[in-house]
Amino acid sequence: MKKKLVLVTGGARSGKSNFAECFVLHHSPKCDYIATAEILDEEMAERVKLHRERRNNGKWVNHEAPYHAEEVFTQLSEETGAVLFDCLTMYMTNQMYGKTAVEGSFDERVEFVLGEIKKVVAAAKACGKTVCFVTNEVGSGIVPDNVMAREYRDLSGWVNQYVAQNADQVFYCVAGQAFDLKKIAYRFDEED
Repeated sequence: MKKKLVLVTGGARSGKSNFAECFVLHHSPKCDYIATAEILDEEMAERVKLHRERRNNGKWVNHEAPYHAEEVFTQLSEETGAVLFDCLTMYMTNQMYGKTAVEGSFDERVEFVLGEIKKVVAAAKACGKTVCFVTNEVGSGIVPDNVMAREYRDLSGWVNQYVAQNADQVFYCVAGQAFDLKKIAYRFDEED
């Protein structure tokens, strides 16, 4: 099997995580799962519990990585052939607002977060397995009414663009259906 880097995006409840799980299990009967959520309240604890229960079937080797996820790529199981990273947006949020967040201007925070994302993508490319990143598409709605939300939306878009540019495949999920964007994307080098 040829290793590849894959990005799966979509809105809330679009079916992206389910598609990504099926995608990696299609490529390998046993997969690593890199979970990026940090449990900070009861609602998140319940979400994580449900995710863990869904993956409690012997097909997953679980890793918790809200920070420094690039290090996990050197600790992947020898039994697996694919990796699911769920989710990139949560990981970006941890870097932007969590324990390792950088104080300073928006530009300084963007530089830091993109640097952390670049480390993760480089580690994913070097791990020798198919890696599937799940992310949220948050830029399709109205312009947020506050600075923090606008900065979050902007940075999320830049992170997704960076990973998509480095990905072999990009899927967009809506209503449980996945579309292979790189197959249908316009390319300037194909102009007449």
